[in-house]
Amino acid sequence: MRVLFLCTHNSSRSQMAEGLLRARGGTRYQVFSAGTHPRAVHPLAIKAMAELGIDISEEAGHRAKGIDDFADAPPMDLVVTVCDEAAEECPYFPRARRQEHWGFPDPSAATGSEEERLAIFRRVRDAIAARIEAFLQQDQERAAT
Repeated sequence: MRVLFLCTHNSSRSQMAEGLLRARGGTRYQVFSAGTHPRAVHPLAIKAMAELGIDISEEAGHRAKGIDDFADAPPMDLVVTVCDEAAEECPYFPRARRQEHWGFPDPSAATGSEEERLAIFRRVRDAIAARIEAFLQQDQERAAT
């Protein structure tokens, strides 16, 4: 199953979702992420994911990508927007079998000390992880029927 996660900058939420589904979904999934206005992967997203043993750094091959990078890609089975802005700006993927919106707050908008901001990244990471687990359970049930 080909899954594409979209958010505005492809720097935090969609990168964490990609990393989590890659780590937990196994070989059943080909997972990608992109942004409508890509920026570099956020260092606190990298740090929060590293706490789970998941490397989303550039050294591991992760980089922010734009939606145009997928214009000529094979069809996606599922396109998931993970922020409201991307849901509004998201182009219709006519070859996508399904599109869903999983809204999460933007951790990169957090203020405070690094530890306070990291705590917000952890909360968003954990919310995404819970949604990924629910998705995997639903997908497994669908496959069994």
